[in-house]
Amino acid sequence: MLDQACFCRRGTMAKISRPSTGRHRLAFVLLLFLVAVGICVPVFALLPSLSSRQSLPPALTGDEKMMSRRFYIKDDKFWKDENPFQIIGGDLHYFRVLPEYWEDRLMRAKALGLNTIQTYVPWNLHEPKPGKFVFEGIADLVSFIKLCQKLDLLVMLRAGPYICGEWDLGGFPAWLLAVKPPLRLRTADPAYLKLVERWWNVLLRKVFPLLHSNGGPVIMVQIENEYGSYGNDKAYLRNLVTMARGHLGNDIILYTTDGGTREALEKGNVPLYDVYSAVDFSTGDDPWPIFELQKKFNAPGRSPPLSSEFYTGWLTHWGEKIAKTDAEFTAASLEKILSRNGSAVLYMVHGGTNFGFYNGANTGSDEFDYKPDLTSYDYDAPIKESGDINNLKFKALQRVIKKYSAAPHTTNPSNTKRKAYGPIKMQRTISLFDLMTMTDPVDMITSANPISMESAGQMFGFLVYESSYISKKSGNILRIPKVHDRAQVFVSCLSQDVDGGVLRYIGTTERWNNQPVSIPTTECASNTSLFILVENMGRVNYGPYIFDEKGILSPVYLDGQIIHGWKMIPIPFHNLSQMPNLSFEMQHTKKKSKKFELTKDVGQNEPALFAGEFSINSVDEIKDTYLSFNGWGKGVAFINIFNIGRYWPSVGPQCNLYVPAPLLKAGRNYVVIFELESPHVDLLLRSVDQEDFTCGSNYSKVNQL
Repeated sequence: MLDQACFCRRGTMAKISRPSTGRHRLAFVLLLFLVAVGICVPVFALLPSLSSRQSLPPALTGDEKMMSRRFYIKDDKFWKDENPFQIIGGDLHYFRVLPEYWEDRLMRAKALGLNTIQTYVPWNLHEPKPGKFVFEGIADLVSFIKLCQKLDLLVMLRAGPYICGEWDLGGFPAWLLAVKPPLRLRTADPAYLKLVERWWNVLLRKVFPLLHSNGGPVIMVQIENEYGSYGNDKAYLRNLVTMARGHLGNDIILYTTDGGTREALEKGNVPLYDVYSAVDFSTGDDPWPIFELQKKFNAPGRSPPLSSEFYTGWLTHWGEKIAKTDAEFTAASLEKILSRNGSAVLYMVHGGTNFGFYNGANTGSDEFDYKPDLTSYDYDAPIKESGDINNLKFKALQRVIKKYSAAPHTTNPSNTKRKAYGPIKMQRTISLFDLMTMTDPVDMITSANPISMESAGQMFGFLVYESSYISKKSGNILRIPKVHDRAQVFVSCLSQDVDGGVLRYIGTTERWNNQPVSIPTTECASNTSLFILVENMGRVNYGPYIFDEKGILSPVYLDGQIIHGWKMIPIPFHNLSQMPNLSFEMQHTKKKSKKFELTKDVGQNEPALFAGEFSINSVDEIKDTYLSFNGWGKGVAFINIFNIGRYWPSVGPQCNLYVPAPLLKAGRNYVVIFELESPHVDLLLRSVDQEDFTCGSNYSKVNQL
């Protein structure tokens, strides 16, 4: 994202006691609570790979490469196979679109007049655990690139290892934060570079056969992303270039992208290494003085004007008004570039969706000024989140592009049909604390002090911190100086009566609004049990606070004294590139703990799982839809065990979550939500046929709540 406008450790702790085997299988719960309401659901597999359906021509010999397939820079122009070439491209991220819709979205980009697709490659999607690589389903990068070629679209690949992109931790795997001693990301730290090399050894081997010179569509590969807005470690950039050249050879154009300022370009370029420096800048800025500046950071004759991120819209955080930009203004700004034979890549041509827990976040003046991104990544792009193109921005941009594009014009596809399936009755099935009792004890971690989620081996979702204290007659004051990102506090007289203890919600403290929590006195016969549920709301993806560990990152104080003796209980659920593990024995499916009774006198702030279903009569009736969460509090939702993302209608602006048709099936469809606060008074969800970004206050900020 644009460097000028993009928002794009603590002390030592006591020795941790942790079992060395076993892994929490909480994903089983998604089956369990469906069974609890009489529902049967099949095991959900990763989205299907397209590899078997696409093929590439065999790699060409060296002589054939030179004679027939070249993409290069000369005379301040791009050249494709000996002809001048103007890049009219767009960012479309395969990991934000279901594979079944890749071709549909690419066809719409082609109808707009584009000849090139640019995409990031998020390391964390492809290596969710150290050494475990995933290139299947929504992570099937090779099939996506082959599909681009099938549709006669070239590809600009943004290989990272850092990508920004409003994606969790800027694409870095969160487990990098747990490596000891701590890694210095985005530097020439040898330990960090070794892990990058291991990753690129897998990734770039897959990319090499797809290069244009080898018969594929990949014409350029980007190194890092907007590094000039972050650091100035030239040794780091040179190491990345050396790695990339070692895998890809010298025929491919390597490029960097930096903001269109002298400082950003000086820090982000790689001099004397034949790496092309591209620029980005605010839509509406006069592009040609910036392109003249760009020339100073490229070799003579090797600076074709390229805006590698031409902004068609902008990102939105929770608590903000949905971002919108004027269609005619955007189109006129693009024409200023194209009319003088400049090249541009629309960011975004199609935004898509931050499925799962992968949304990123930004910070303001400090790390506590925290701004998590929406589940929707619509971006006000010309191709909407649902694929719709019947909008003013698509028409205005298409009108301009047609003047300059040499590509054959195609007919605009019709909008995808949507359907409202109506109300869905939900049933409360399992409380958070029932989930805790289902956690395998070997997956629980004990420590004198709280530890981060990453140190606990949990990269996404939720973590419960459990301890105990002696209650005062006058009550107690709880303070957590550093929590990432949101903590809900509960107490219980658990030790008094295991089967009849009462759970009480006390309050919530947040990273952006860190306030002490007053705990009223309890009448426990002995120590009072303390439970703190912490939600990871998405890691910072841009700026100086990118080293964004999650969980409780400081001591916890009760009346000014540090609480010692903690148990960490993971509640992770599964993420995009993970497959639910349903290996618990079936005898446990009907077992439900009665350890806790939730009080009704302190509101409905008890986290719980809710399940429901709706039916589709036939395959012909399967259409895109949206789930409306109006009247619900905050949480995460699953459709047929696919994590469709977070909802938070009380803060907004997003009210509805997009449900693509490929997630649905004829017959029963199952909806599960993990509601953190207050369920709908009638326990109703609604399937509707429209997006809605009108929830919450239009002018609120998360950090002002």
